[in-house]
Amino acid sequence: MNAIEQQVCKTEGCDKKASLQCPTCKKLEIAGSYFCSQECFRKSWATHKSDHVVDNPKRTYDPFPSYPYTGTLRPVYPLTPKRHVPADIPRPDYAERSDGMSIQERTYGNAQMSSVSGEDLETMRRVCRLGREVLDIAARAIKVGVTTDEIDRVVHEATVARKAYPSPLNYYNFPKSVCTSVNEVVCHGIPDQRKLEDGDILNIDISLYKDGFHADLNKTYFVGNVSEESKKLVKTTRECLQKAIDICKPGTKYRELGAQIEKHARANGFSVVRTYCGHGVGKMFHSAPNVPHYASNRAIGVMKPGHVFTIEPMINAGSYDDQTWRDGWTAVTVDGKRSAQFEHVVLITETGHEILTRRLPDSPPSQLA
Repeated sequence: MNAIEQQVCKTEGCDKKASLQCPTCKKLEIAGSYFCSQECFRKSWATHKSDHVVDNPKRTYDPFPSYPYTGTLRPVYPLTPKRHVPADIPRPDYAERSDGMSIQERTYGNAQMSSVSGEDLETMRRVCRLGREVLDIAARAIKVGVTTDEIDRVVHEATVARKAYPSPLNYYNFPKSVCTSVNEVVCHGIPDQRKLEDGDILNIDISLYKDGFHADLNKTYFVGNVSEESKKLVKTTRECLQKAIDICKPGTKYRELGAQIEKHARANGFSVVRTYCGHGVGKMFHSAPNVPHYASNRAIGVMKPGHVFTIEPMINAGSYDDQTWRDGWTAVTVDGKRSAQFEHVVLITETGHEILTRRLPDSPPSQLA
């Protein structure tokens, strides 16, 4: 027998001879990672993948080498450890849970659409302004060669400096303090060791929790010299958001927003993602109402003074369909074409609306013409 044939399967409780080597271990030159069958390999994956975390920070790898990626983007692991939030910063209810579940969200679900007023509204305004400050700080860190993990560090430090908690951190076990979605990533990209490249587009999705309220906003940025096609996609996405905001006022039905967004996206040759939608935000990270971004949706509810919610259309260059990487979070376009997104928190007033996450006087100049 040769050396490979004499290997024993690594799966616990299995002592069969093994000749199938884990492709990631082979790439990383990790010895002894053999399995007797694909079935045993899959069975062991949850524990075996920890073997891929190596001490050398310069050694990176693709954690899902057999995944059928739809585009050119690849995750670059290992992820850096979970970042520390000082003990004196109040946390949302999911922050310390092993499952990351928000009991408050599960309890209320989407059954109640609450209004915000008085001191709570002033707090929400203040927290949304802080969210905008953090987004602007992150934007100033964007350049070719910077990793999305570095963007995460910048966001985390800017958030805790404001005595706020980064809402994504441990939310249903999300491992980072911000979502960074590059190129074909629709949303929920996990910051990692990949360096931003000339021509990329990057969405930074900021959420923070302070004084009992969440803020939530995002924007798509150009990295270096971006193609005209990508510029058109990003510009159209920003316009889609604005067209939806423009009709926000008491009496408007939430389902009407999708028609405004999809009409403009289709007129420019793009499609609208259907899997993810806007939502109520405030004391809970996600609450009623649901705000779909596509036409002919069945969203319930009518806008009333005091309603606070996000509008966050995701617009694709190709198909509107998406799929999710094996990390359980990163949503990508099924055809590998690019996707862009913009998000604001909107308050319904007595006479119209107010954008709580609007640009500040010192916000970085817009990249859009």
